[in-house]
Amino acid sequence: MTTQMRAAVFVEPGRIELVSKPIPDVGPNDALIRTTTTTICGTDVHILKGEYPVAKGLTVGHEPVGVIEKLGSAVQGYKEGQRVIAGAICPNFSSYAAQDGAPSQDGSYLIPQGLCGCHGYKATAGWRFGNLIDGTQAEYVLVPDAQANLAPIPDGLTDEQVLMCPDIMSTGFVGAENANIRIGDTVVVFAQGPIGLCATAGARLLGATTIIAVDGNDHRLGIAKNLGADITLNYKNCDVVDEVMKLTGGKGADSSIEALGTQSTFESALRVLKPGGTLSSLGVYSEDLKIPLSAFAAGLGDHKINTALCPGGKERMRRLMNVLASERLNLELLVTHHYALNDITAAYDLFSHQRDGVLKIAIKP
Repeated sequence: MTTQMRAAVFVEPGRIELVSKPIPDVGPNDALIRTTTTTICGTDVHILKGEYPVAKGLTVGHEPVGVIEKLGSAVQGYKEGQRVIAGAICPNFSSYAAQDGAPSQDGSYLIPQGLCGCHGYKATAGWRFGNLIDGTQAEYVLVPDAQANLAPIPDGLTDEQVLMCPDIMSTGFVGAENANIRIGDTVVVFAQGPIGLCATAGARLLGATTIIAVDGNDHRLGIAKNLGADITLNYKNCDVVDEVMKLTGGKGADSSIEALGTQSTFESALRVLKPGGTLSSLGVYSEDLKIPLSAFAAGLGDHKINTALCPGGKERMRRLMNVLASERLNLELLVTHHYALNDITAAYDLFSHQRDGVLKIAIKP
């Protein structure tokens, strides 16, 4: 077996390049995965632009689909050659946060200035791939705490079908889960990128009967209809808050989901809520947020604002793949482009500039 692999690494703001790196050594609790498919996430674009700091030379990416190449001596219940995925968030489930009911925050801490190239401190939560350790945009990726994180892919599911599970589907679904959706609810989902589309699908699965999808791209709004939206609003053509109030008879929506990470979408998601409604925030914000007095009802509106990080772990992945295997949802339609790992810089250029109707890109080493 060769000792070197190709990997996409962060070089400096504006530059992610393909380089040669050593294939990782496998510790007793690890698994080495030969990557068969991975993808580029919006968070990777934040890294590319220098908006989210990581160490120079770090392999980026956090959505692995692959085959077990080598297992650590302590990992049981798996075999080499088995097709698996691992969540973007890889908890070991032994930390205080995990045992306290927040496994996605497993290992969460603040990195001081100088250790990550950032100024001051940054919160990491429990996200390790492509953040604290080498990620998945490579020929091989080392999965830590493999016993807790490897999830076998059911027979009959393709790489493209399960590619959304490690992050996009898990994140979108937790946005819906955190929105306190009840059967018969009205939910507004702001931004219909891949995560927002999965939030729309999750809201339908949870029982919402009026799902309002908001975006400025009619093509994406069409896909939202396909995934469960009842009403679509193009914010370029209407005042979204006014339209939601008309559609709800002035009552407001039961819940809103913010899936972009901007001040304007966050504020609109707050303004469309009924008194006592829930705003579920999924966006990764690169600037301070402000809460307008009127939108917040001066603090008297009984509003709830929930934030979330993508849940990980093998049980979460199993449940997501069960949804796909049941044919209640098809997310393969989100994979709009295919690139070889050798062409990953071109893939980043396409994805970061959102050309050619791109939603998700399957990267094939």
